[in-house]
Amino acid sequence: MKIQDTNLLPIADKVSSGERLTYEDGLVLARSKDLLSVGNLANSVRERLHGDAAFFNINRHLNPTNVCIASCKLCAFSVPFREKENGWTYSVDQAIEVAGRDVDPSVSELHIVGGLHPKLRIEYYESLFQDLKQRFPWIHLKALTMVELDFLASSSRLTLKQVLERLKAAGLDSCPGGGAEIFAEEIRQQICDHKMTGERWLEVARSVHDAGLRSNCTMLYGHVESAEHRIDHLVKLRQLQDDTGGFQCFIPLSFHPENTEFSHLPPTGGRLDLQTIAVSRLMLDNIPHIKAYWIMLGQKVAQIALHFGADDLDGTVVDERITLAAGGAAGNGLSRERLEALIVEAGRRPILRDTLYRPLELSSEGGQHIEKPWDQVGLGA
Repeated sequence: MKIQDTNLLPIADKVSSGERLTYEDGLVLARSKDLLSVGNLANSVRERLHGDAAFFNINRHLNPTNVCIASCKLCAFSVPFREKENGWTYSVDQAIEVAGRDVDPSVSELHIVGGLHPKLRIEYYESLFQDLKQRFPWIHLKALTMVELDFLASSSRLTLKQVLERLKAAGLDSCPGGGAEIFAEEIRQQICDHKMTGERWLEVARSVHDAGLRSNCTMLYGHVESAEHRIDHLVKLRQLQDDTGGFQCFIPLSFHPENTEFSHLPPTGGRLDLQTIAVSRLMLDNIPHIKAYWIMLGQKVAQIALHFGADDLDGTVVDERITLAAGGAAGNGLSRERLEALIVEAGRRPILRDTLYRPLELSSEGGQHIEKPWDQVGLGA
């Protein structure tokens, strides 16, 4: 493909030679009107890393509470602590019951996040994780964002290291990447001024990785941030990954303004969605996977994103409530068959994975997962 934007030519040379892109390169990519060329560059990196493979998993979401003391202006999910209506907080038994409605032997992951509830201390999560592991011993618990972990340490009067040690012992397997939003403090003051700083998010992520846990990382875009803020965010994630190697996937999250204090803003368009995914793939040269989160992007844009740098569609995602509260149309998730069909229609090869990106097969009974060696699926690493 001929590059129309001549400003991209030096970047294309760097991409071809595997040279790391600079902050200034990122700005050129983010501002370029030549979307197809930016996408083509990202696709070349994506195919160099993963060929035609597109990953997905069979997962379920569990939100133990939507009660939160942070009151972020960007959030449509949370309910203030003293509000009696619209809030929920599950007991451990109730949470197990809710999970049990959707978890069967084909499900490999439970994604557990919620609000910052001042009464839910570490003992609650220890009991929850232990009971989930007892009920579903095969399940991978991907639970608690950096924001939740930091709050839990404070509310439980423990160090972050103590919290991580105890939660790992209780069954925590990895952490999701939410709560990062945009790291720039001037933006956080506008969208989430009661939340931890961007610097603290990175510190907690470092501690998570030092504790031997892998995590994902995210960026919320399409609100009041600029291209400069997005590229700064990506560079800071890349710097931490250089140090720890603990991020396994980056998920760009498109902002849904409905039912938030930013409801006057329009939702993101497909151009910004695809350009953000492409720029992320090009800038984050040390993070293996880029996710096109169909819950926020919609199925059609997520399909196209598989040719703009993304190699993962997330999973079946049953009972997702956070995006739903902000006007998302996720519904009750997708079937495995539908996800595979979306991937095939996009011209990619579906690979069922576990949370740590190990390819899986299901037994003939649809139950226990059998890992497939990497060399059987044609992947380089």
